[in-house]
Amino acid sequence: MKAYENKQALIDEITKRADLFISEFDAINTADKDDTVSEVDRTPAQMIAYQLGWMNLILSWEQDNQEGKDVITPTPEYKWNNLGGLYQSFYGQYAVDSLEMLIEKFNHDVDRIIQLVESYHDKEIFEQGGRQWATTTPSSWPIWKWIHINTVAPFKSFRTKIRKWKKVRGV
Repeated sequence: MKAYENKQALIDEITKRADLFISEFDAINTADKDDTVSEVDRTPAQMIAYQLGWMNLILSWEQDNQEGKDVITPTPEYKWNNLGGLYQSFYGQYAVDSLEMLIEKFNHDVDRIIQLVESYHDKEIFEQGGRQWATTTPSSWPIWKWIHINTVAPFKSFRTKIRKWKKVRGV
């Protein structure tokens, strides 16, 4: 996994990967957002909903932590051994949104994640124990790793998926 020398490097990578990922949707019509292809495991709408779901979980974990609440990751309703159910909840939450609305929400939430990264001190983001929510698994990752795994990494892998979806569909 890529390591970052400072907050700005993480912010730059989030920005770059988010822009590359979301630009793939420019040529897709809203009418096609829920279309499936056998070669790809998600629809275009589900790919964005996945991103929105994880970004909003990170933001909610931080908000709850700031309010002194004990954060349960990933959620009190879904445990780590039921991520499929969690993903279905993401898809359902955003199912009625147009592709344009999903893209708008994505860009808004990327901005919120960047603001969150900017708000941390280097010690908080790069050392273990920066937040209670970041220590809820046995690996006890530093915050930067949680953010990378739930933004940069899927932005890259889902970009490959949406490109394959577009190729199969001839878009």
